[in-house]
Amino acid sequence: MLTAQSATVVRATLPAVGAAIEDITGLFYEKLFAAHPELLRDLFNRGNQAAGSQRQALAGSIAAFAGYLVDHPDDRPDVMLDRIAHKHASLGVRADQYPVVHQHLFEAIAEVLGDAVTPEVAAAWDEVYWLMANALIAIEARLYAGQGVAEGDVWREWEVVSRAEETADVASFLLRPADGAPAPAFKAGQYVSVQVQLADGARQIRQYSLTGAPSAATRSIAVKRVPGTAATPDGEVSHHLHTHLREGDRLRVSAPYGDLVLATDGAPLLLASAGIGCTPVLAMLEDLVAQRHEGPVTVVHADRSPATHALRTAHEALTAKLPDAAAHFWYERQAGTGHHTGLADLTDLPVAPGTHAYLCGPLPFMRAVREQLLAKGVAPADIHYEVFGPDLWLAAA
Repeated sequence: MLTAQSATVVRATLPAVGAAIEDITGLFYEKLFAAHPELLRDLFNRGNQAAGSQRQALAGSIAAFAGYLVDHPDDRPDVMLDRIAHKHASLGVRADQYPVVHQHLFEAIAEVLGDAVTPEVAAAWDEVYWLMANALIAIEARLYAGQGVAEGDVWREWEVVSRAEETADVASFLLRPADGAPAPAFKAGQYVSVQVQLADGARQIRQYSLTGAPSAATRSIAVKRVPGTAATPDGEVSHHLHTHLREGDRLRVSAPYGDLVLATDGAPLLLASAGIGCTPVLAMLEDLVAQRHEGPVTVVHADRSPATHALRTAHEALTAKLPDAAAHFWYERQAGTGHHTGLADLTDLPVAPGTHAYLCGPLPFMRAVREQLLAKGVAPADIHYEVFGPDLWLAAA
């Protein structure tokens, strides 16, 4: 991994780089998009760029990777790298784009840190970058090969078979390949990227979890319309899909990727979600039902109210089809009979020894559930999670 000389330099400079990393990544994106405006238009999420969350995620991943190399010189953070590589593969990222990133990132480092970037410091951090980049390139190559596609060539035309309004803000879409070929296989918990052309000509991409059974001939996604805030605009792609996508329309959809994959190895399962985070859980439940799973399954979901709980009927029905499963729903208001009022609280919920947990939802929800599970004795390695959008978990870790 990292050479001894570079490890010494990185260890010594990591506090200074870490303190300036968000300035570095902010300047990096300015330089990258000035030189390659097509990347912001057609690859990077403009909403995340405007909100600064992509900058935070990049900063967090670089700092986490460098820190890991220094603390574990004979190891590599493969869990983090796998998660990033799956995101990249779903976007069609290519190996020839990494030198472009390197150029603008190191220009930003030199500009922000100035004279502190000696040739020795530059060489050490260059080694960090290429260790991370080459690891990602290798993982992404395996992911492309696993789907039987050429590097970056992940897109196919799909046709909308039907559309359903699940809640006031969530619509589900049933899809099939437009060319009549079989749908690519996926594993419960994985997602696809969807690319749409917006009114200004930009081709923006977003990821959506697959909600149906992996054995089905069609594929389904559920899209929540993302409202804007005082600081951010409405979600471009979600609003476009809600406004324009109808039965018979076509959509560019990637091959399926994602590392939050359900493992049915006999361990007790806990599937926890909040809001639209229920979507990968629905696929997991579909898969468990199809496999006639007999082991214990605990289903946890939190939402604002039953009316905002997308796919609630399926959530309940699929849980009921499993012989040893129980659903526990928390609603902040209007909980009704048989459900809990307030935020999800696992304090009184039995959690069997050896439980494997799968979490998806807003970061505050997942952090709270993870802390409660750790307190109940669930091993950290047995708690798996999915983040919609940039992985800010890394930035806050």
